[in-house]
Amino acid sequence: MATNVLASVFASGGPNCHFENSDNPCGFPAPGAEIFQFDSVLTFQIGSIDFNITKVTFVVILSVILVVGFFLYAFRRPRLVPKGAQNVGEVGYLFIRDGVAREIIGKDGDKFVPFLFSFFFLIWTMNFMGILPFAQIPATSVFAIPVAFALIVYLTWVPLGIYSQGGWQFFKGMMFPPGVPWPMYFLLTPIELISNLIVRPFTHAVRLFANMFAGHLLIATFSVAAYYLLSATVIGIIGSVASLGVAIALTGFEILIQALQAYIFTLLAAVYISGALHAEH
Repeated sequence: MATNVLASVFASGGPNCHFENSDNPCGFPAPGAEIFQFDSVLTFQIGSIDFNITKVTFVVILSVILVVGFFLYAFRRPRLVPKGAQNVGEVGYLFIRDGVAREIIGKDGDKFVPFLFSFFFLIWTMNFMGILPFAQIPATSVFAIPVAFALIVYLTWVPLGIYSQGGWQFFKGMMFPPGVPWPMYFLLTPIELISNLIVRPFTHAVRLFANMFAGHLLIATFSVAAYYLLSATVIGIIGSVASLGVAIALTGFEILIQALQAYIFTLLAAVYISGALHAEH
């Protein structure tokens, strides 16, 4: 059975594990990394490669279907004066075009709107899955997903920079920032090279992963605490209600963080593309 938020409760003493249960005493079953691990629902093999389909895989597939399905529906019969789903779709498109692509990249940004648009809404939807009933896991809290997204940006940014500026000019701008005394380049050049080619894509992935991981873990912790403390005592009732209240408040806060992290990831992707197209002066 796939592990979930209540797996810690059952592992620590079963469904009767409570703060004031003298018949079945147990410590607080704090959730850990196990709530992000899922057993395979479906396994198949292609050649010598084994494929394991887990709940996270289904969440990713569902997110793609929702994003693609909504925008196909919104623009199935576009009207000059939009309304309903088309209006929502156009607002989303204009937000990315005017607020991210043109704002960061400039006049060349329109070519990259579909790229940035897809990133923002797919990541936002995957993040939202963390509070959607029955899904209840943000796919981006599994490190492989943000890494894949960051690699896509990286493999777009570097070839684009070489193509737009030429190989030497692109790496020269990266390794030799203007306005620095030349002796400092002996120290600064390797730092800049490592920072841009290794640290930058790593932090791009980790920023999204860490926020989604931490947010989901906090909500799970207070949700389990509400269940664990619930008992016919003053401390149990107060503690359970307080924990449930914090879990609800964190869920509301997490909705904001989910959208913000999708925006930050997309914004940084636009910054990298801008740096590839326009050499620093």
